[in-house]
Amino acid sequence: MAEKYERLLFGTAGTPRSSKAPTTQSGIERVKELGLDCMEIEFVQGVRMSVATAGLVGQVVKNTGIAVSAHAPYWINLNAHESDKLSASQQRVLQTARIGALCGVRNAIFHPAFYMGDSPAEAYERVKKCLQEVTSILKAEANPVTLRIELMGKPTQFGDLDEILNLSAEIEGVGPCIDFAHWHARTGRNNSYDEFVVTFRRIEERLGKEALDTIQIHVSGIEFSSKGERRHLNLRDSDFKYTEFVRALKDLDIKGMIICESPNLEGDALLLQETYNSL
Repeated sequence: MAEKYERLLFGTAGTPRSSKAPTTQSGIERVKELGLDCMEIEFVQGVRMSVATAGLVGQVVKNTGIAVSAHAPYWINLNAHESDKLSASQQRVLQTARIGALCGVRNAIFHPAFYMGDSPAEAYERVKKCLQEVTSILKAEANPVTLRIELMGKPTQFGDLDEILNLSAEIEGVGPCIDFAHWHARTGRNNSYDEFVVTFRRIEERLGKEALDTIQIHVSGIEFSSKGERRHLNLRDSDFKYTEFVRALKDLDIKGMIICESPNLEGDALLLQETYNSL
């Protein structure tokens, strides 16, 4: 079971724009200076951090008390039809969890797969098998990182709410990362107080109350079309009803990490935190 949080934490997807240097260590220190609580380390272009650097990051995490997660490389498809691409995808998840553990991360977030012309049921079984293999390796290594499947923003991408909740329920060491901007873009809905509450209730029904005490959430404004996500926007430049979202977080006493992916990163992370604290 994932470690419970005492409260809801707010932070940035990557090093804040206002950091003194574009390094992970500087980013964590800047998050602390801003009065934010957490940061996601972005390995989206590849896990290029050395073991030595990861150890230094882990020390900064310990010194500052800032909670960290890690985002795996984008180039992951656990429904790939070629064995070499499937193996490479699994390795990228493993690399993220291994280096992430040295950094002190709790969660490793990843984009799971594409349907590749398969039925959702066929894709589900292949993704499940691949994830079971990965979690088995991490368990044997005593790696404490929870693998979190991100809710994806396009209908062509594997990873709707039911798919990620079912995998989280069926595989030990796996949990959801609920990207509410993606959920809005994928469906054209899920952008009101009542709909936010329904989503949280579905998580609780499938995974138990503890899932709402350990949650990992991505949020931003978003531009989308009938094909789903197009690009992230700042909250105030979008239709995302962030005040209703924050009200739902407060009313349901959600705990965990809120990672802001808006272009202005710390600006919107602080906006969400300030809105939450004002309620």
